[in-house]
Amino acid sequence: MKLDRKEILKALETITLAGEGQNMVESGAVRNVLTFGDEAVVELVMTTPAMHIRKRAEADIIKTIHELVSPDAKVKVNVKVESPEKPEIKGKQIPGISNIIAVSSGKGGVGKSTITANLAVTLAKMGFKVGVLDADIYGPSMPIMFDVERSRPVSVMIDGKSKMKPISSYGVEILSIGFFTSPEQAVIWRGPMAGKALNQMIFDADWGELDFLLLDLPPGTGDIHLSLMQALPITGAVIVSTPQAVALADAKKGVAMFRQESINVPVLGIIENMAYFTPEELPENKYYIFGKEGAKNLAEDLEVPFLGQVPIVQSIREAGDYGRPAALQTATPLEAAFEELARNVVQETVDRNENLPATEAIKITTMAGCSAVKKK
Repeated sequence: MKLDRKEILKALETITLAGEGQNMVESGAVRNVLTFGDEAVVELVMTTPAMHIRKRAEADIIKTIHELVSPDAKVKVNVKVESPEKPEIKGKQIPGISNIIAVSSGKGGVGKSTITANLAVTLAKMGFKVGVLDADIYGPSMPIMFDVERSRPVSVMIDGKSKMKPISSYGVEILSIGFFTSPEQAVIWRGPMAGKALNQMIFDADWGELDFLLLDLPPGTGDIHLSLMQALPITGAVIVSTPQAVALADAKKGVAMFRQESINVPVLGIIENMAYFTPEELPENKYYIFGKEGAKNLAEDLEVPFLGQVPIVQSIREAGDYGRPAALQTATPLEAAFEELARNVVQETVDRNENLPATEAIKITTMAGCSAVKKK
């Protein structure tokens, strides 16, 4: 029996590297394949020194060659570990996705996930193809808000590669870490592990054709934000804040993060959530319990667009708890508020695409790139 090198390479193309969206051959991990009769030597180069990952790769190679080439093949895998020249995540476009919008907030509890969910269904109602990536690894909300808490993504084969199929609800494609953990389970991960999980949901998923992919970011300005902005060319960012001074101080930092020279993601605008309270029985009454027009004034000060206001209404909370976003309610002030938000986001995205070059994924190679030090 004589092994065919081309057959072995073709077999290795079925092994996808986690988080890369590429198989071993495409990514360049397989440096060479040597054959001597019924013996095959696979030279593999990896960038991670983790022993369990190397052992898994070796096992996958041996198993695949036995299954697809010859069960009698004598396979040896030589693994070499090389550190990348630049320790950065290379950003790359996701085929079929036109615009990637990051929805962020400087502080938790301002309703960022509620805004993301309702903005997504409103865009879908307007006829756009929309996806939501729940990037809030430690507190995923989208499964509950879209009533798909017990759903699990299935695996589909796309061009010979295994991909995750996002869960579809109300015309929106959704992926969340919440689909892979039980509702009672806490996600206790360090930054690199969370980043790898996000990479898999981004690049190992069959998103299909999308006009908008909304990223529901964690609150604050941290590791997950940098990982996503290094991995993806984000079209623009939307900042969510309440009118109160404490939230506005952190929203200002969120805008500053996206505007930092090393990041340079256009800020499409600021949304003021919980702008005022309106009792259901007195729809004309407005009570500014968190302050009046704080986010609107901040937008003017920072010279970024103000996208609109969303009031505090009991039905928003009820809709989120029951898994049917409030924007789906017809002929209500909430529907009108979210339609105005969606129109403004679309308009700002169109203006941004016409007037600015495409955003490049950031390349942070020194601590200066993510420090709080201002350039003089």
